[in-house]
Amino acid sequence: MLIETELTPNPATIKFLPGQAVMGDGTRDFATPEEAEASPLANALFGLGDVTGVFFGGNFVSVTIAPGSEWRDVKPDILSILLDHFSANMPLFAPGSAAGIAVPMDDDALGDDPEDAEIVAQIRDLIDTRVRPAVANDGGDIVYRGFDKGTVFLKMQGACAGCPSSSATLKSGIEQLLKHYVPEVTEVRAV
Repeated sequence: MLIETELTPNPATIKFLPGQAVMGDGTRDFATPEEAEASPLANALFGLGDVTGVFFGGNFVSVTIAPGSEWRDVKPDILSILLDHFSANMPLFAPGSAAGIAVPMDDDALGDDPEDAEIVAQIRDLIDTRVRPAVANDGGDIVYRGFDKGTVFLKMQGACAGCPSSSATLKSGIEQLLKHYVPEVTEVRAV
């Protein structure tokens, strides 16, 4: 098995491509070792000590390392963990019963005004069809969190979270795209 790697715009994050599906649908972002306990793979990666973020995309795993860590020191261990995991067809998530499942509150989501339903639908469609595929190529994801009085709130995940060029992506790319197609949009902010 060969695991390819790609650099991302975020120098602290590398995108690892195992050549097979990682998440069938959706994405999963692990920002802490406690969150990573739900996944044997994410837990093993955080166990290296230098890892500060793990993100599962459709066909990739993005790994973020701590400031001061060097990729030349950490990358071989990450590749070894990924190779062992995918070669053995291990489960991505720890098994559990329905009693153990808890869906955390989405603290950073805003309640959209029902009067803005058409605007929100346009924004969500543009994000899902134009923005998310582009940022997935860079090892991350951008998730809609709300619309309020012309401002769109988005959450950046994976390689996008903490990326030095993320504010430029938001302002020059996403904000301009949304303003062009949805005139009601006046600003885009990260949450």
